[in-house]
Amino acid sequence: MAGEITETGELYSSYVGLVYMFNLIVGTGALTMPKAFATAGWLVSLVLLVFLGFMSFMTTTFVIEAMAAANAQLRWKRMENLKEEEDDDSSTASDSDVLIQDNYEQAEKRPILSVQKRGSPNPFEITDRVEMGQMASMFFNKVGVNLFYFCIIVYLYGDLAIYAAAVPFSLMQVTCSAAGNDSCGVEADTKYNDTDRCWGPLRRVDAYRIYLAIFTLLLGPFTFFDVQKTKYLQILTSLMRWIAFAVMIVLALVRIGHGQGEGHPPLADFSGVRNLFGVCVYSFMCQHSLPSLITPVSSKRHLTRLVFLDYLLILAFYGLLSFTAIFCFRGDSLMDMYTLNFARCDVVRLAAVRFFLGLFPVFTISTNFPIIAVTLRNNWKTLFHREGGTYPWVVDRVVFPTITLVPPVLVAFCTHDLESLVGITGAYAGTGIQYVIPAFLVYHCRRDIQLAFGCGVSNKHRSPFRHTFWVGFVLLWAFSCFIFVTANIVLSETKL
Repeated sequence: MAGEITETGELYSSYVGLVYMFNLIVGTGALTMPKAFATAGWLVSLVLLVFLGFMSFMTTTFVIEAMAAANAQLRWKRMENLKEEEDDDSSTASDSDVLIQDNYEQAEKRPILSVQKRGSPNPFEITDRVEMGQMASMFFNKVGVNLFYFCIIVYLYGDLAIYAAAVPFSLMQVTCSAAGNDSCGVEADTKYNDTDRCWGPLRRVDAYRIYLAIFTLLLGPFTFFDVQKTKYLQILTSLMRWIAFAVMIVLALVRIGHGQGEGHPPLADFSGVRNLFGVCVYSFMCQHSLPSLITPVSSKRHLTRLVFLDYLLILAFYGLLSFTAIFCFRGDSLMDMYTLNFARCDVVRLAAVRFFLGLFPVFTISTNFPIIAVTLRNNWKTLFHREGGTYPWVVDRVVFPTITLVPPVLVAFCTHDLESLVGITGAYAGTGIQYVIPAFLVYHCRRDIQLAFGCGVSNKHRSPFRHTFWVGFVLLWAFSCFIFVTANIVLSETKL
């Protein structure tokens, strides 16, 4: 279940970990970023992207510090259990045995913390994989743990809704275009409504919902079973992703170089900041997966520097992808899913490349949907689990998978506005996971470590943002963002 301590797994080098982290962060959110950039203006987008990247880096260091603190607490508990066992053994031993134990066994069996000052392992070494749910149960009270699971569940629902909408939307765009709506002879900037015809009497929205039904019937049943991503599937999806991103950047640069760039983005348009904020938060999301990513790194000596380097590379990549997009295409012609801009004949003449980019989200997202669904289902089980209790078969095998699958499919049935789905998921649940939870985790873990180990012990993986001011700043920023996004939505709806 989610939130349990598991084995470290197969170790890998720090540079392999850097690549894995890059792959984790750069996902579906990156495909919705170009339109958000065009809507908010290039200068505002650049400033907000850099600032949110900095904030995400800060809270990433908070989570790493909390992971180290959790490992230290686990070692401390093991030491206490060892002491109790030794006390039990010594109570039944003779006086001579006790003397031998004092002179030999205690030195051998107590190498942790202050018992052996020299040659002892650092208590803050990250060797156990402690997931965020486990850290929440270690550092939060009952209310805090429930709020953590509520936040992660809402975020995963948003994730599934985005995935459930993105696949049918991409299929609708590509197949309806192939049917004749967007042939090479048609004006490239032609806009289509959901009520426009797709095949014969079928409207585009009908085609979308048919694809959604097929997607649900094919991938939904996996929610009722246990699935896990294989190494080879991970390699395949990563390879496809980087081929697609590289092709899109090169094609956009070629068009700009040949003087075919149509984009003239504004400097700033604050009406688009709400969605841009949500998209950027969603696009920097990695905090919930850090334990699985960081723990297997063999050498964590320069961990903070490597994470900082990763964020610099990600910022550069997001900037390159978005800036080539907004100067290559007009803002009103940019699609919610950026890959679909390359499904046009006037942009890409080679049919194989057009279909590969147009259907790219279908392949990559379809492989992730069952994994996220099972993760959400397990989080529901963990939230309602009581110690020593078991669920009836119907609840375990039917109720939990059903409440996992139905809500995101219903949301996708009602809307395929990917930019809004990503924006709202990132702005609300994403703010909680990326800002609020790491800030409270690091605050409580610092307090608990000070009580357990005293003021003289220093966490070797302590965040460079060690002053309490930074924790308060993150929480204030999260609260401000929540108020801003909510007010913006209310005002937008009022105008409508």
